[in-house]
Amino acid sequence: MEALIKSIVKPLVDNPNEISVEVKEEASKVIYHLTVHSEDVGKVIGKNGRIAKAIRTVVYAANTDSKKRIFLDIM
Repeated sequence: MEALIKSIVKPLVDNPNEISVEVKEEASKVIYHLTVHSEDVGKVIGKNGRIAKAIRTVVYAANTDSKKRIFLDIM
């Protein structure tokens, strides 16, 4: 899932080397914390959050193996 998130975000940002994804697993959910360079945050979030919503939709749809819910936080 981390590779999927990075492959989606990489073409959107100017500093692809500063993309990091941290995983935090809990009993009923998995939280992915996406961190990008401060100049690229707006590009990842998009106008009115449309790009962030699209990224989350793809990540949630890719979750077919796990019974845990997936959350994506953009920092």
